[in-house]
Amino acid sequence: MVIYDKKAAQAIDRIYQTPEIINQRLQTLNGLALRNGESVLDVGCGTGLLLQMMSGEVGDSGQITGLDLSADMLEIAKQRCGELANVRLLQGSADELEFEADYFDVVACTQTLLYVEQVEQALREISRVLKPGGRVAVVETDWRGLVLSNSDNDFTRRIVDAWDIAVVSPNLPVKLIPLLKQVGFSEIRVTPIPVLNTSYDENNYSTSILQWFVKAAVRQGVITQQESDQWLAQMEQLSKQDAYFFCVNRFLFTAVK
Repeated sequence: MVIYDKKAAQAIDRIYQTPEIINQRLQTLNGLALRNGESVLDVGCGTGLLLQMMSGEVGDSGQITGLDLSADMLEIAKQRCGELANVRLLQGSADELEFEADYFDVVACTQTLLYVEQVEQALREISRVLKPGGRVAVVETDWRGLVLSNSDNDFTRRIVDAWDIAVVSPNLPVKLIPLLKQVGFSEIRVTPIPVLNTSYDENNYSTSILQWFVKAAVRQGVITQQESDQWLAQMEQLSKQDAYFFCVNRFLFTAVK
């Protein structure tokens, strides 16, 4: 299981300011179509990057609530959003939302459900706190669909499989439509958001995420630290040869209660 302590929170904050994930947030905002005065809950708000953007969309008469299980994530979010009067931050779990029923106009949930043991329960909670006609946006990644250039398929597969173990639901998108329907959502739309990098550059999303992958594999004893360093060096070499390719699909699910 990935633990988002202070160091991890700082790392994810950097990763989520890469161009690819900025584009994801813009598409999420477009899908939510926020209106002035609305009340919004961001489940798994992380370091507050989406909160900051949503704050301006709902205006002074609206309210944004950011919820996260990690105190270290919330600390960064507080630094980012502390001066925004319409943003409040709370610590809590996605599968037990401590809000009244029919409270929010909109709920967003980005890259959070893959860590949740009871995804259906979390979606039921999201539905419960939404007003009738309320809107939800869920973003998740199909990690099993990763396309990655490499010089050793078997070794790379061991690393990717280790990530399967590190998270609860590495291919959650294929299950989300029936789950959303099961808890009462309708008008479900799915928008693919490809994350594509053709260079192993420190400013790219894939560079950071592959480093997370190998850390998980080393932690599980699947590979050694030396093998990890060698594999990442191969990625750098592929990039220098213009032979580096990374692509994974994220999916934006929008629906109405």
